[in-house]
Amino acid sequence: VIEEKADILGLSGLITPSLDEMIYVAKEMERMDLKIPLLIGGATTSKQHTAVKIAPRYSEPTIHVLDASKSVVVCTSLLDEKIREEYVGDIAEEYQEVREDHYENLRDKKYFPLEKARLLKTKIDWTSTNITRPKFLGVQNFLNFDLSSLVDYIDWKPFFDTWQLRGKYPNSKYPNIFKDEIVGSEAKKLFDDAQVMLAEILSKNQLEGRGCVGFFPCNSEGDDVILWDTKETGAEIGRFHGLRQQEEREINTCFACISDFIAPKESGKTDYIGAFAVSAGFGTEELCQKFESSHDDYNVILVKALADRLAEAFAEKLHEMVRQDLWGYVREENLNASALHKISYQGIRPAPGYPSQPDHTEKETMWKLLDIEKNTGISLTQSLAMHPAASVSGLYFAHPEASYFSVGKINKDQVTDYAARKGASIESMEKWLSVNLAYEP
Repeated sequence: VIEEKADILGLSGLITPSLDEMIYVAKEMERMDLKIPLLIGGATTSKQHTAVKIAPRYSEPTIHVLDASKSVVVCTSLLDEKIREEYVGDIAEEYQEVREDHYENLRDKKYFPLEKARLLKTKIDWTSTNITRPKFLGVQNFLNFDLSSLVDYIDWKPFFDTWQLRGKYPNSKYPNIFKDEIVGSEAKKLFDDAQVMLAEILSKNQLEGRGCVGFFPCNSEGDDVILWDTKETGAEIGRFHGLRQQEEREINTCFACISDFIAPKESGKTDYIGAFAVSAGFGTEELCQKFESSHDDYNVILVKALADRLAEAFAEKLHEMVRQDLWGYVREENLNASALHKISYQGIRPAPGYPSQPDHTEKETMWKLLDIEKNTGISLTQSLAMHPAASVSGLYFAHPEASYFSVGKINKDQVTDYAARKGASIESMEKWLSVNLAYEP
């Protein structure tokens, strides 16, 4: 930034650990006495987090930009001396209100003590539950997976979201977006270009799909899921740690945790859990480099967007294979792509770092159990993002009552308990769970 004499610095964050890195950058910019605006954007960011956590660390304008299309207006306002002062003043006033509202909400909200929340866990009658044993225990790899078999599983709506093409209801989703008066024609042109590129990628095998899936006998113990040796000797080989809802609601009858969907040890039944990782991103960097060499940014973004869609389609296809065959707990299932995208099937596949289990460090257990990097080449970065970026991972739960939920804000008693169960420091867990804290560490 200093060497290039930049006028503005922009930071983009895709996963939760990026938020702490942004705070660190803001502190460093303050320490170095920089005098340029700081823009914050990316999937994991928000105006509230920017106002509450980042802006107070830096004296110069720090502004959240909702999406890339808004950055031109923001930058123009910051660089135009005639309107800059008023614009910056308005942002500062708005963010002060956001901070006041945030801390007021924290004071107003109430949380159940962890032990009380545990007493109100998801109620499942395990005595009448039939548990299906997977076809195999351990890990199975899927290398050079046929990407052409994934086309019918692609959900195109997020593809248009990537390009900030959003139609208005009832034309907000694919394929109705093509009928939208404002973005319809541009969406159709983009879709046609994507079909041409997708056909070339598939015909020339320019991207490679790799994945693996593993099934393990298990039982729940409190908020944890204990994984047993695949030879079913009763030896513990690992644990997945869950987080439980604590925030009071209008109806406080259930405070969910992912462990609720696994048969407890005291039930006397052996349950099973699955884990997976898939990628359609191998070959993406090489393909992008070809377009970058000719300064073709459009096709660079198009390649990455298509790789992301194929990876998500791979996850959808593999989950279907799991339900119908590999685990086989609903062999008679017959759903079309639309029903799959609406999650009209039995079972869930929550991922670490997402609402049902917001702690990214749980990926490390998955990677160890399935030996994912060795088996597939999919690795974890220092911030626990997956590489290649066009990758998806998660856990499989089969119980009919398993459903997605959001852990939401949690209190200090749970963070302390969680850190102890994981053998980690409270400070470390507060860092990884910063977005979910109902208190200031």
